[in-house]
Order: sequence, then C-alpha cells, then structure tokens
Amino acid sequence: MDLIKTISTEELEEKLNKNENLELVDVREDEEVAEGIIPGAKHIPMNSIPENLDYFSKDKEYIVICRSGRRSENVCYYLQDQGFKVVNMEGGMLDWHGKTV
Repeated sequence: MDLIKTISTEELEEKLNKNENLELVDVREDEEVAEGIIPGAKHIPMNSIPENLDYFSKDKEYIVICRSGRRSENVCYYLQDQGFKVVNMEGGMLDWHGKTV
C-alpha cells in the first residue's frame, strides 16, 4: 500500500491565504459540516464517496478533510486505489483554526 501524502492544517491555511486554487473535499457527516466547513470545500460524506467518483478528475489533486484525519485517511487510500491524486489533512477539523462557513 502506497503512503498517503499529508498536509498540516497550518500548511493548508497558508495555501488558502495565498489564494491557491485547491480542491478540498470534506467527508464528514451532515451534522458535523453544519458546525462549520472550510470555505470552498465540497461536502461528500465518506459513505457516499464510491457513488460520487464521477466528481473526481485524475488531472487534479484533492485535499481530503474530516474531523480528526482518520476517515479522510481511509478515503485517501480508497481514492488513491482508484487512481486519483489525494492529500490527507492531518488533524482534521479538530486542529483547524482558519475560517469556516
């Protein structure tokens, strides 16, 4: 199993502050996202990722986000196995101190 690339919450916030064009996917459940989501993130709950594979492009890299970083890591392994480029946000929203909407 190939290693998953990771990004810290601080690194992600820095990239967003520089207005980098990033593809963010939040895989938390609806009630978790209702408490706040990173601006610009696409919400696709973890259990519906397989039926939403057509959303993903093999030409882009996706930063996957959850509450603590564990679910997003599992989603990253799954998407990577499907041939997609992914990065796991370590620490998840528990470590996120940037803006949310």
